[in-house]
Amino acid sequence: MGKKRIMVPANDLDLSSVKYEPEIIQAPHLTGWIFKLFVRFLEAPVIGSLIISYLKKQNKINELLRNTKIPEEPMFKPEFPPQEPEPGILILDEQGKPEERVESALKCLPDYDPSSSWSEGLASSFRYWKIRDYAHAYRSKRVTPSMVAEHIISVIKEFQKKEPPMPLLVSFDEERVRQLAAASTRRFEEGNPISILDGIFIAIKDDIDCHPYPTKGATTWIHEVRPVVKDAVSVSRLRSCGVIFVGKANMHEIGMGTTGNNSNYGTTRNPHDLDRYTGGSSSGPAAIVASGLCSAALGTDGGGSVRIPSSLCGIVGLKTTYGRTDIGGSLCDSGTVEIIGPLASSVEDVMLIYSAILGCSPENRISLNPSPPCLPNLSSYENTDALRSLRLGKYSVWFNDVSSTDISDKCEDILNLLMKTHGCEMVEIGIPELHEMRTAHLVSIGCETQCGLSSDVEDGKGAKLTYDVRTNLTLFKSFSGSDYVAAQCIRRRIMHYHMEIFKKVDIIVTPTTGMTAPKIPPSALKYGETDMQVSGYLMRFIIAPNLLGLPAISVPVGYDKQGLPIGLQIIGRPWAEATILRLAIAIEELCVKSKKQPVSFYDVLKPN
Repeated sequence: MGKKRIMVPANDLDLSSVKYEPEIIQAPHLTGWIFKLFVRFLEAPVIGSLIISYLKKQNKINELLRNTKIPEEPMFKPEFPPQEPEPGILILDEQGKPEERVESALKCLPDYDPSSSWSEGLASSFRYWKIRDYAHAYRSKRVTPSMVAEHIISVIKEFQKKEPPMPLLVSFDEERVRQLAAASTRRFEEGNPISILDGIFIAIKDDIDCHPYPTKGATTWIHEVRPVVKDAVSVSRLRSCGVIFVGKANMHEIGMGTTGNNSNYGTTRNPHDLDRYTGGSSSGPAAIVASGLCSAALGTDGGGSVRIPSSLCGIVGLKTTYGRTDIGGSLCDSGTVEIIGPLASSVEDVMLIYSAILGCSPENRISLNPSPPCLPNLSSYENTDALRSLRLGKYSVWFNDVSSTDISDKCEDILNLLMKTHGCEMVEIGIPELHEMRTAHLVSIGCETQCGLSSDVEDGKGAKLTYDVRTNLTLFKSFSGSDYVAAQCIRRRIMHYHMEIFKKVDIIVTPTTGMTAPKIPPSALKYGETDMQVSGYLMRFIIAPNLLGLPAISVPVGYDKQGLPIGLQIIGRPWAEATILRLAIAIEELCVKSKKQPVSFYDVLKPN
């Protein structure tokens, strides 16, 4: 059997003695016909197994899983210790009406006068229109939801004609959008809007059910074997608030990719540079929001899929605590690392969408015993004290392990300004076993994805998937049951380390991604690509919130020398959405004057 490495029990490890080991990924970067040929070899019975075995050996996957004795018991889904109440918060009624929670969320927001903002427009210094701007414009009859709908429809149709294709939406029905907008317009004419979200345009990622649109997961076939009969829970809650759904947003096929490349429908482009990726897998939702077409979007996040594209596109993306939102009615509804979360152009808009969609499933309410959902009361005098008392944890050597110092320097500058302005404290921390954490996440999300697709793949539909997804699935199929159990044992170790760290700090801060938006190789448009080095940079800092179920948010903090957005990630304790939102809005206020208009931007709120 050979000699196994024996891990020291997590309880006995001295966190102050942790030494950082840079991530080294051994895998080829392939595009075009060479990539297509590689996948054919990879799927061949004998040679494919040899290739996978070699790649796993080069990246020490078997060494960590099969050749290591892990003393901890497995943790098959996040388990959280009891949490102390957050200060300066407003508790929301999880089982109440979504529109009533949204009304409560409005009371938490700082004072804002949309009428003065409307008179200034977007010209003086760039900013996005907020949901409160739309609501004011509708109530004052400056524009109607139907007028905005026509602007959006014309832009969507324009994108559909582009060459090469770069669709924002996979499914789009302009007449349905017009009908929803007309109904909202009538409610405003009658003086009876449902909520602040009435008439707000939102895109839904194509792995979340939004009836009657099909849910394709940006594949060519999943909708044929999985019909949509009703809205996902989160979509239903938004619909009850009067939201207008523009359609199903493009994405990396079945969510298995970090760039947003999609050869089925075309690759969504980054609004800040159309030659670059948006990040994935929620590529369409991020691009739609960053382009100004929608106030917000819903995405899913199983491996940074909300936070990565939010960072690369210069918007805000929230990953909630595992179980805080009900993922029923999505392609990921049986996973243990994935959530449904909002993307928006501002933190306050994220708060409004989050307040509408939150609420555990009945099963998770029993098994997870969640703390009551709450929001930071930003209009209260307690907000200043709550900010001042925050302790921010930073693992400096990891924080600085980025492709360009533009990223770490910009994030560092904002954190220094935050401490100077609000008096927060910075604490140096160490996080052990980052490589083990990444491996445990890969195995967890890989096995769960493979389990969900196995019957259809075995029926021959796997050959219809894109080449990069087929590459991933071939790797996932090589994981054994013992690999999965070992990964869950690692999950418990990593949870222990983070709960120990959270005894000393309230927040962990990192860059959201280790690089800004990567260029799209022209050769990748037809057959896709595999580039694990890029994926490694994009996923460097985002794994813990998925594997451990922690809440996290990406906030834009500036740009690199090429004008590409940089995001800062804020990771909180379990159920501590209020704390990360409070800090996020403080950071956003420090960066407001540096906001730049994307190259591809549409002001859909302006009157005709």
